Amino acid sequence: MTKEAFNPWSSKSIKNYEAAFDEFGLKKIDNKLKLDHHLFRRNIIIAHRDFDKVFNRIKNKKPFIQMTGIASSGKLHFGHKSIIDMFTFFSKFQNSRNYFAISDIDAYCSREKFKSFEETKEYAIENLANVLALGVKKKYVYVQSKKESKYYSFIFELSKKITRKSFEATYGHIDLGKIQASLIQYGDILHPQLKDYEGKMPSLTGIALDQDPHAKITRDIARKFKLELPSFIYLLHQSGLKDSKMSASKPETAIFLDDSNIEIKKKIQHAFTGGRDTVEEQKRLGGDPEICKIHEFLLFHHLKDKFVKEIYDRCRSGNLLCGECKQLCTDFIIDFLEKHREKVKKNRKIAEKIINN
Repeated sequence: MTKEAFNPWSSKSIKNYEAAFDEFGLKKIDNKLKLDHHLFRRNIIIAHRDFDKVFNRIKNKKPFIQMTGIASSGKLHFGHKSIIDMFTFFSKFQNSRNYFAISDIDAYCSREKFKSFEETKEYAIENLANVLALGVKKKYVYVQSKKESKYYSFIFELSKKITRKSFEATYGHIDLGKIQASLIQYGDILHPQLKDYEGKMPSLTGIALDQDPHAKITRDIARKFKLELPSFIYLLHQSGLKDSKMSASKPETAIFLDDSNIEIKKKIQHAFTGGRDTVEEQKRLGGDPEICKIHEFLLFHHLKDKFVKEIYDRCRSGNLLCGECKQLCTDFIIDFLEKHREKVKKNRKIAEKIINN
């Protein structure tokens, strides 16, 4: 693995997970740490740093902090949805203390496309409406630019605990905007442990593997402030419909939460599959769902384990052709998003009020 593979701002996917475990000291999620959620059951949550601390708090009904967020830098797609799904799952535990950041400052500082801070508001409103529609409760949400002064005071304090050399050793050469964005992310993860919020206790943040540089520095800073080292769980990247991770910067690779039915049909129709060259070969030899982007999409998002397994088995046996599988996936996505859009409409005014007031 190289620093390039662990670039938090890259659209490239990480393929050699075993090397990541070996080189960066991540622990695999074993069966004794799995909870009853499809992201655990299907091995989509694959690694952790100190998740056992939070797991034990859950089992013993003791409080723990959960924190995550979305950078308001573009439209949300299904790759973002898994992180949100995981947050809503953990937020249902009565002993969880939940913080969900709409990261408008992060987005502005780390993305060159924004010429003014006001440009982030449109994305922030749309993102928040989607986040609420996906089940995150309003009371858990905060907007970075609207946080209270003690939050920013803490970020200023932690900025003195890290040097430019530390940044460069972790990320390679980065610009000042990304340094600012990173400092705020560290503050987001750690500030709930301050005495003005929840106090010192185990905390959990779910991230994709390429975000691990942020996790390592955050844990280093926690040591300097004598806080509980934050725990992290790592989700597999959902691949794009082509050959990279699902990315807003490559719209053809992603299904966005506001895609039209026509766009969905077109994208799924052109997605890469594990099918054979001919129908005859497919029926005789079976397909390869392990490399199929359609099967992967269902694996990440379809809630019925039995359905996903049947698709896998039928593909392997040659009893399911790619055209039928694509249609099943298209129907699932369209049905989900039609219901989701209605929820977004109901939540948009709430989102506007939170962002603009």
